[in-house]
Amino acid sequence: METVYDWVSLAIFAGLIVLFLQRSTGDRAEKDAPLLYYLGAGVGCAVANYFGNHGQHIVATAILVATVAFIIYFLKPFRFRPGA
Repeated sequence: METVYDWVSLAIFAGLIVLFLQRSTGDRAEKDAPLLYYLGAGVGCAVANYFGNHGQHIVATAILVATVAFIIYFLKPFRFRPGA
């Protein structure tokens, strides 16, 4: 745990784990995204961490942003209600 990419990737991955565990035990388990989506987001964290640890800061930042966008768009961790 030496770089900021280690901490940010770990934080995103921990949130991803909590989201998966919450959804797998809830009533919505049948309607949830496929397991491969969670795997893809986890791989995105790992790849961003790899590039960040090897000095490719722009690439790592872009992958982290893309991973967060992927999580928000496909896994929908936030429930937005219209008019609320």
